[in-house]
Amino acid sequence: MTLSVSNLKQGYGNNIVLNDLSFDIGMGEVVSILGPNGSGKSTLIKTICNIMKPKGGNISVDGVDVTRIRRNDFAKLVAYVPQSTTVFGYNSIYDTVLAGRRPYMQWSYSQSDIEMAADAMRRMHIDHLHDRYLSDVSGGQKQRAHIARALVQDSSYLVLDEPTSALDLKHQIETLTILRELTSSGDKSAIVAVHDLNLALNYSDRVIVLKDSRIYADGRPEDVITAKMIQDVYNVNAAICSDESGTFIHPYGTIGAGNVDYMN
Repeated sequence: MTLSVSNLKQGYGNNIVLNDLSFDIGMGEVVSILGPNGSGKSTLIKTICNIMKPKGGNISVDGVDVTRIRRNDFAKLVAYVPQSTTVFGYNSIYDTVLAGRRPYMQWSYSQSDIEMAADAMRRMHIDHLHDRYLSDVSGGQKQRAHIARALVQDSSYLVLDEPTSALDLKHQIETLTILRELTSSGDKSAIVAVHDLNLALNYSDRVIVLKDSRIYADGRPEDVITAKMIQDVYNVNAAICSDESGTFIHPYGTIGAGNVDYMN
């Protein structure tokens, strides 16, 4: 299965945010979408998930334009986790997670659906909150509930917009580790918009960097996430440091107006 972005043009009114983007994503990858604020990461995510209709070009899965796929069928292909959600009413954590099985329902939830929801809550460490209302838990716990919902949706592509933004360090690492495990079998891929370059460097199979409405770079994280890219895209000076525990980015100053150099 292949998700294709072809000559994509997207924006708001006359403001073009993405222009002439093209790339394919097959199975078995964690693909991180990188770029500074306003570069179009969330806009790209929403367009892939058929929330926004392209102004030009198209998004397709195995050659079928996503705008022509029935909603229930599309939900089996693509699961979306937004950056933030609005909570209405009194949905429990359990009900929220179980709702991910709705595309597969006939008359009611099956025992298999219930077991999948329980397993996803355990994986995201929220099973002890199963009867708590979504409106009564922390932002990070809410975010983990929506990720668990996407897991039980069992889609071919998990598309997540800043999934670690409200999570503490432990749960950031665990969430990216789960995505790596899910995609390692080769029958799923994850597309993740992230700000943390260290997470992208250490947990992605591939990164796509956005700058000035276009793709600045697309490739393996170790090839793309370089000191030059960080300078060009983020206006930040950084060193790429490696030791026995891995490779990490050490930012030490900014470039341009109001520049800061932490080394002096």
